[in-house]
Amino acid sequence: MALTLYLHPLASFCHKVLIAFYENEVAFQPVTVDLQDPGEAGALMAKWPVGKIPVLHDTAHDRVVAETSIIIEYVQRHYPGPVPMLPEDEEQALDARLWDRAFDLYVATPMQKIVVDRIRPEGSQDPYGVAEARGTLDTAYAMIDAQLAGKDWAAGDRFTLADCAACPALFYASIVHPFGSAHANLAAYFERLLDRPSMRRTLREARPFFTMFPYREAMPDRFLRD
Repeated sequence: MALTLYLHPLASFCHKVLIAFYENEVAFQPVTVDLQDPGEAGALMAKWPVGKIPVLHDTAHDRVVAETSIIIEYVQRHYPGPVPMLPEDEEQALDARLWDRAFDLYVATPMQKIVVDRIRPEGSQDPYGVAEARGTLDTAYAMIDAQLAGKDWAAGDRFTLADCAACPALFYASIVHPFGSAHANLAAYFERLLDRPSMRRTLREARPFFTMFPYREAMPDRFLRD
């Protein structure tokens, strides 16, 4: 098997890549990395010195590929499947890339700020930063809700890279900062994402690790069962 994906089943950015892989039935070997283990972290940093997951190793092309969007585009180019993550039309592809970045930067990133602050040592919490993150999520929710008016998916009528980014970002964000009543388009879109077989599979694999999630007590019961 040419592709090895270094990941952790709880990590939202790993979910993004897994969803793209499952959509296209990509053959790969998953390797769970414990970043708290010096040996495993060191082995990962030998491949990608930043030390962040996921990281893809393609032995067939002798290539290490990092960063979620690049991994997904790389696999589409070299191991294409039935669900293209980027449309062939250049303008539509730009839209998919734009909303991919929007979900990563304005949903996933502030969500992670809120989550990580929960587990910081006593006395080192950052309430101002968390308040800023919640404000960013409010802005993002309104922006995404407007974008989804009349659309099934983030960049139009087809599931793309942008929706892969949206799935895990909105899953965790909906727990730490729930959508408001004014975000009906966003809420309906989130339900469509949850119905996607690739998303259901990813969450099923993550479920044994949910006890590690700092906001576990806020997680709806429906996320804890098939």
